[in-house]
Amino acid sequence: MPWFVWLLAAAALGVAEFFTLTLVFGLLAGAALVAAVVAGVGIGLLGQLVALGAAAAVGLFMVRPVALRHMAQQPLTREGSDALIGKRAEVMQEVTATRGLIKLSGEEWSARALDESLVIPVGALVDVMEIDGATAIVYPRELLP
Repeated sequence: MPWFVWLLAAAALGVAEFFTLTLVFGLLAGAALVAAVVAGVGIGLLGQLVALGAAAAVGLFMVRPVALRHMAQQPLTREGSDALIGKRAEVMQEVTATRGLIKLSGEEWSARALDESLVIPVGALVDVMEIDGATAIVYPRELLP
């Protein structure tokens, strides 16, 4: 019953992956499952070891780098208030370094100017540069390079 030993090894490696989250032990667990299938078919120990080595090599050198790259990528879409950064807004109440009001995506937002020396008049178009809590930090469109 060598297939059962491979299944136990796969389970132990799976538990190790659960605690480390390195993607190494999980791929080795998958390789042990491949060896269990090979053993279940009736192939000898040498064939099982070759299957284990081949599956482990494919997992560690081909699958793992791709998986790590995908895990490290930033999401393509922004959500929540982050999605408002870069949007255009209209000034509803004069915007200064300390206060103001803009219409952004159909809603009124408190705002303040990115450049503390600016006073942005009513009706001016501004770009949202960042969001600080419930306040939009804005910069006038006509002053953008």
